[in-house]
Amino acid sequence: MNGDHKARADVLRRLRRIEGQVRGLQRMVEEDVYCIDVLTQVSAASAALQSCALSLLDDHLSSCVAEAMDHGGERARLKVTEASRAIARLVRA
Repeated sequence: MNGDHKARADVLRRLRRIEGQVRGLQRMVEEDVYCIDVLTQVSAASAALQSCALSLLDDHLSSCVAEAMDHGGERARLKVTEASRAIARLVRA
């Protein structure tokens, strides 16, 4: 997050909303809500997490990776490798 308070606030806002969605899912299961309705909400929470992850990745690429690229060398190579691995994890999820 590299000190970008606006980006950090946005991520925290998204995560709090997702946390609320997950608590809602717990209530739905406790109240024996129809399984398809629960699955629909699981899908929505999953999509929200994916969106948050993409936002974090974008911030990482535009700040951490871009900064490392400016310096070049091994530091740049490591940051690009790190970003590639994070993208691979997101694609597999």
